[in-house]
Formats: sequence, C-alpha cells, structure tokens
Amino acid sequence: MAERGLKKPTVVFFNRVYPPTRGATGRMLRDLARAFARDGWDVTVITSGPRKIKERDGAVRVMRLKSVGRTGSLFSYAVIWTKMLFAGLTLPRRDLVITMTDPPLLVMVGRIVARFKKTKHINWCHDLYPDLLPALGFKLPAPVMRMFKVWSRRAMKRCDRVVVIGRCMARYLTHSGMDPGKISVIPNWPDSELVHGFHERRKQSPLTAADVNGAKPLEELFRDMEPKFRILYSGNLGRAHPVGTVMEAASLLAATNPEIEFVFVGDGPPFDRLAHERARRGLENIRFLPYQPASRLKELMESGDLHLISMTERAAGLLVPCKLYSALAVGRPCILVGPEESETARIIEDYHAGAVVPQGQAEKLAEIIKEYRNSSDRWFAAHEGAARAGRVFMPEESMRVWLQRARDVANLQIRYRKRA
Repeated sequence: MAERGLKKPTVVFFNRVYPPTRGATGRMLRDLARAFARDGWDVTVITSGPRKIKERDGAVRVMRLKSVGRTGSLFSYAVIWTKMLFAGLTLPRRDLVITMTDPPLLVMVGRIVARFKKTKHINWCHDLYPDLLPALGFKLPAPVMRMFKVWSRRAMKRCDRVVVIGRCMARYLTHSGMDPGKISVIPNWPDSELVHGFHERRKQSPLTAADVNGAKPLEELFRDMEPKFRILYSGNLGRAHPVGTVMEAASLLAATNPEIEFVFVGDGPPFDRLAHERARRGLENIRFLPYQPASRLKELMESGDLHLISMTERAAGLLVPCKLYSALAVGRPCILVGPEESETARIIEDYHAGAVVPQGQAEKLAEIIKEYRNSSDRWFAAHEGAARAGRVFMPEESMRVWLQRARDVANLQIRYRKRA
C-alpha cells in the first residue's frame, strides 16, 4: 500500500477476457490486477463482454467493451482490437500500460497508447502471434504474415519490457532479434483456490450463482462401481492441444486395462467432437465431465492420478500451457504429450514430476501410463517431484517479481509497506 500523502501509481491492463468470462489469460490477469491493487496501485482493466459496462472487481476498475461477431473470429478480433485502442486513447494517462496477447497483435495497441500518452509499456506474452498461427493451422498469405510479423516485432522491441512465461519463449524471441536485456521470464501460477484454500479465497470474492448452480460433488458425477486409475485432462481443447495421440493410447488400453480411465473436463464444440470420436471408436474408458465451478476445482484436480497436458510440436517457444501449474499445486504427476524442448517439458524433467511423450507416439504413452499404474514407487517418486515443483511455482513469488518489474519500468520512487 502506498504511503499516505503520496499519489497512487496507476496502471491499465488490456486483455480480451476477464472473469467471469472463461479463459486462462483472464484468470491470470484477475490475480495480477488484484495484486497490483493490494500493493497500492490504482488499477484499470480494459476487456470485453456481452455488453458495454463499467464495473468493479473489489479495488479493480473494469471497463468492458461490447464484443460482436463469433468469438474467436478474425472479425471479432478486429472489432475488439479497434475498440481497445480507442478506449486506451480516451482514458486519462496512466503510469504504466500492460498488454497481453488476446486478441493477437494487442501489443500494437499498447505501443500506440504508450506513445500518445507518453507512458511506459510492458507486453505480457502468453502466446506469440503471428508466429503461432501456422502451428494452429491458420494459413495467411506470405506477404500478410510477413507484414504482421514486422509490425508485431517492431512494437515489442519498442516496449520498455517484455514479460514471457517460459524460458523457451525467451529463447525464441532472442533468436528472432529481441534484446535479451528487455526480456523477463515470470512463470504463470495455479488457481488461488488450489494454493490457499476455498474459504480464504472467498473472503475476497464471495460465491456467485455461477459457482453453485448445478454443481454436484464429484463422487456423484463419477459414481464408480470399482476403483479407477484416473487420467485427467482439464482445460482447453483448442488447435494447440491435439488429443489424437491420447485417443489412440486410450484405444490400446481399453482391452488390457479397463481400470484405467481418461476423464476430459470442459464443454464446447471441441468436446462435442471428442465425444463423437469416442462413440465412433466405442471407447468405454473415456468419460466426460462438464465445466466445474471454482468451488470444485481442488476436488477435481485431486481426483486425477495422472494429469495430461497436450501441446502441438510446432508450438514450442510460442506458448506454455498453464494447466501444468494446477497439477503441480495438488502434487499430481504430469505427462506432457508434446515437444521435449518446451518449458513444460523442462519443468517436468527438472523436478522429476512425470514424463514427456512426443505427439504421435501412442504406444509409448500407453506404456508409460501402465508403468505409473503398476508401480507405486514410480508414481510416488513423481508425486514427490510434483509437490516440490508446486512449492516453487507459487502465486506470491511470481507476483512479487511482477510488482518489482512494474515499479522499475515505471520509475516509481515510492516506498511501500506491507499490508497489515
């Protein structure tokens, strides 16, 4: 909290999603925005929603701009990008502008706002666009791709600091010409419900109708007649997270190990397509659960014996799946089906918290799952590694570094005291 008599430092964040809208970047932004507010900053978030509205999230001021078109379409991205630019230019000057990466090329909005308002700018990289587009299967004409890349890199190079969420991302940017002295690596963190407990978390944010309506205890959802060795996949099933290798492994294990089941948690078209594929293959060892509210998160994460993370091989250095940190927070071994040179793979291997399997190697994935199922020694060793990592990747540590970087960039000569 800032000392009395001193003007509060001010910051504005830009990102397309913010709770209650679902999305990993929105959840991370909410946690960081609240940390800035606790540290004495005047915090504004510019985001989107079904209608234009100004609201409060505790001490955080939230400006929602009305989104239009189909979510995730190029048209909707272009519209919200333009609205964010206009909102940023009409907002009173802030000491610091922080942009995220949804919608793509949002860094350019931040640079324009920072230039006209004569303020400092940090770009918080969760996904590297437009580089990620080919890995997601989007094919743009070569001249358009080059133009977007030039614009994006030029804007990033002019930022006062670029925060990335993985070492692989820092390496990728450095190789593409970024000054490594401008790059800070600050890892993401798990949901606070997993770290501090449900009741402590709700002191700051009371239960909403969305948290409790239709929520059932997990034992009512599972209703197992016999004990299961559960492989849990909870989170996004987008183009960057293919599950073809997982489906093949499930097919291989269906006949030999019926006690091993795969549970996918979520909803939306990708899960509908996966359910159709399960029916086509006749796989009874795959189960689906609907999206679970925050009140069930810890119980859900602890229900998995192994946690699966999937990532397309071409996305190494371009994104870092955040579901890893949730699994580590509850001490569960993880299996990454994806690139061995990624940040996720390095963390799993550094802490001996699981295994890494390249995409396309379904037989190897099935064998590793069976090894964890049949060897309690191997499972407990990975569990201990995950628990060690979980004690390292704590929200407080990442937020402490974030606040220090923000003060340095904004050149704030303000002394802070800890909140009582």
